[in-house]
Amino acid sequence: MRWMRPCPPISERPALTHDPHHPADALVFDTHLHLFEHEVIEASHSRPILVDFWADWCPPCRMLTPVLERVVQQHQGKIRMAKVEVDEGDNMKLAGRYGLRGFPTVLLFVKGEVAGRFSSAQPEHWVREFIAEHTNLE
Repeated sequence: MRWMRPCPPISERPALTHDPHHPADALVFDTHLHLFEHEVIEASHSRPILVDFWADWCPPCRMLTPVLERVVQQHQGKIRMAKVEVDEGDNMKLAGRYGLRGFPTVLLFVKGEVAGRFSSAQPEHWVREFIAEHTNLE
């Protein structure tokens, strides 16, 4: 029997391809309570992450999400966006952790901290100014 060398840990393996559906690569991705620390807090140390706390029953949420997605795309990878459906699983605990009182609410994480927040639907130019005010991105 021929012995094979064991595979290296995932962290030491080279990336094979860019997968836009994987949260580590996607500019816009869904997250939840149990992955929030890794996918948002830790990841915000490398680039800012907008977090859209939304609910399916919320018309202003459905208006704001496409605006946020357009702005994130315009920044060409310099910022990412996590979407948290507050009525899914234990996600309302995240809303409680950050003292959210209504939806939609957007938090901007930079270097593991909340750098800014806003509630309610806002126009695209307002969102771009919000990001510029709290980051070094234009």
